[in-house]
Amino acid sequence: MIFTLNSHLQGIAAFVNAVESGSFTAAAKRMGVSKSATGKNVARLEERLGVRLLDRTTRSLNLTVEGQAYYESCRKVIEELEYAETAISSVRTTVSGRVRISLPISFGKLWVMPILMDVAVANPNLELDVSFTDRIVNLVGEGVDLAIRIGDPGDHATLIGRKIGVSTAIICAAPSYLERNGRLQKVEDLENHQCLAFSVDSRPVPWSALDNEGAVIEVSISPSHTISLCEPLVDAAIRGLGIAYIPTWAAAQHIESNDLQVLPISVLSEHGSITALWPMSRDLAPKVRVIVDALTKAFLPIPPWDKAVAR
Repeated sequence: MIFTLNSHLQGIAAFVNAVESGSFTAAAKRMGVSKSATGKNVARLEERLGVRLLDRTTRSLNLTVEGQAYYESCRKVIEELEYAETAISSVRTTVSGRVRISLPISFGKLWVMPILMDVAVANPNLELDVSFTDRIVNLVGEGVDLAIRIGDPGDHATLIGRKIGVSTAIICAAPSYLERNGRLQKVEDLENHQCLAFSVDSRPVPWSALDNEGAVIEVSISPSHTISLCEPLVDAAIRGLGIAYIPTWAAAQHIESNDLQVLPISVLSEHGSITALWPMSRDLAPKVRVIVDALTKAFLPIPPWDKAVAR
């Protein structure tokens, strides 16, 4: 198939920027071209495809059904191009400069910081600026170069995301608790036990388990204690205050030391993805790339915390 690549890319660039910025005017400003040129490039793209991608009004642009599907495809292509370019640039470019990184509090302290320190030792011109928070950070608005998120990574409109690991969950308790209250064999037994709940915004996070046929069921518990930070929740379980539903990355070392024991209640094999997110900017690529590669190598294909639990 013979086509003019330049004209194709102009149309795609105009379309993607219009969607992400919300108007032809803002898209034109992003790309450094005129508003009329942006509109014409999108119109030519729609003509070539034979479908309308955007519904235009005097105040807004809205994606059509076909436009939404095409936009998602374009974003995947752009992310692959970014990935290819950063892979090349990371080889030929000295890794240097300041990197602002946002980490979830407990996971960041336990598992990410050791990797970051190894990267810093290997790249003496790299300066780490690390903050810890469990809120969803606006990377672009707050000037953050890289964020690690567990579970739903959020909006990818202005970000590139890469899966660097998985988080699995277990139901566990301290041997002292089990000696006092008896051992559990099935999920229904939880109704007669003290349970420790992790909370978000003062609301306990539901527990999920698998029934005998492998279907996911929500476990109904009345927590005796509710805690909003993972490390104190684990500490409460170790002290024998109740049964906990916690990620393996938080429990691994305590299971190895027998401070916690995994209960024979089946849960999901993957509780949530662990994702690295960074803004779409090639200027940031080398210093961000070296960190993302190190985390991916450390956490995939089998996370070290799951290896510890499986022993």
